[in-house]
Amino acid sequence: MSDLIEVASGLAFPEGPIAMPDGSVVLVEMFGPRLTRVHPDGTKETIAEIPGGPNGAALGPDGKFYICNNGGRFTETDMDGLTFPGPLTRSNYIGGRIQVVDPDTGKVEDLYTECDGRPLLAPNDLVFDAHGGFYFTDHGLVDEEERIHRLSGIYYAKADGSSIKEVVFPCDDPNGIGLSPDGTKLYWAETWRGRLLQRDIIAPGEVSVPSIVDTSQCLYGFPGLQLLDSLAVDSAGNVCVATIVNGGVSVVSPQGELVEFVPTGDLITTNICFGGEDLRTAYITLSTTGRLVKMTWPRPGLALEYLNK
Repeated sequence: MSDLIEVASGLAFPEGPIAMPDGSVVLVEMFGPRLTRVHPDGTKETIAEIPGGPNGAALGPDGKFYICNNGGRFTETDMDGLTFPGPLTRSNYIGGRIQVVDPDTGKVEDLYTECDGRPLLAPNDLVFDAHGGFYFTDHGLVDEEERIHRLSGIYYAKADGSSIKEVVFPCDDPNGIGLSPDGTKLYWAETWRGRLLQRDIIAPGEVSVPSIVDTSQCLYGFPGLQLLDSLAVDSAGNVCVATIVNGGVSVVSPQGELVEFVPTGDLITTNICFGGEDLRTAYITLSTTGRLVKMTWPRPGLALEYLNK
């Protein structure tokens, strides 16, 4: 593995990196709260201010940025100069939503705020498929004032705003989400359980339903105290998931074996994406220290719909 190279610092809890064709990286700053373009020389440009808590981002079929906004699900907390996501502050919470940002004007529009009359709680991460739709996770909501834990799940929605439906429910703190190279499997990470889960995709927005005794839906369970954040899939089908507490990126094969662990030195390593001409440059967000770093990855990343293809 190559050494980590700092691309930018001073970011307010960066997440959701998108490696753009021009060499820049677009990401969200959850405690900005904003959508930011980081240029190759490390300079930062605000694309749009996004009230709430922008948590994940992807480039859509129309060239616009699609944002998972957790609505302010977390409160910025400083601990010895490091930034951590603290518990909900109810007065700051505006409700979860999926938004679209025009890269030219910075205009932000709500695309979805509910599904079948039930409000979205804290959308976290998303991935587009080849059919003009996207899967996204809703991280759920813990309200300590009311002492409730509202579970949420995984949804599938059309980029044109025409439809949204529930795909998997309930889920326990679903976070990162991705697709296999052939588009036949859906992967997602459960933060607090430390598990990578999978389901077969049988049609756009429709997945298989395993029996209660079917253990194959768990691709990999991490031992000890290892929490999971967002993920990306590489060209070999490995799931590269940002791992919290031990701070790094864990690589799990499609067969459910831990291939390697890449330490980053940041307790809350939140996301990874792939860019460069050969998709072998990994961009990683280090959120407690507010940095975007890059390194040469041993394998090319997976080409994403509407971005790398």
